[in-house]
Amino acid sequence: MGRVYATPEQLSAWTGQPAPPGAERLLARASEDVDDALLAALYATDAAGMPTHPDTVQALADATCAQVEYQLATGDDGTGAAGRWDSVSIGPVSLSGRKDGPTAAGDVGLAPRAHRALRRAGLLPGVIW
Repeated sequence: MGRVYATPEQLSAWTGQPAPPGAERLLARASEDVDDALLAALYATDAAGMPTHPDTVQALADATCAQVEYQLATGDDGTGAAGRWDSVSIGPVSLSGRKDGPTAAGDVGLAPRAHRALRRAGLLPGVIW
């Protein structure tokens, strides 16, 4: 598992609701989204790649919680399918009504509040912290 920037307790504090079932999985996927959005960002990390500056730690936690909050509000489970299709079935596979969203497979559909948390902390690509 990769780096996870927020805990279920932080998610609960962010949303004001109990953490949903599977919160750890949702936070792990949201942390991957945050990592993908910050591929070119520079900030101090420890040996495990976790941020060390308190403001950076908080910004990544906030962005991760905002990403999960957004995914829950849009009915996404962290896979990205809900952001791209009106309806998805798995057996025997049925997709319908493609929505606007990231246009390339590697694009990140970052939540607006997650983007703002990262921008306010100066963590967007090209910014040195």
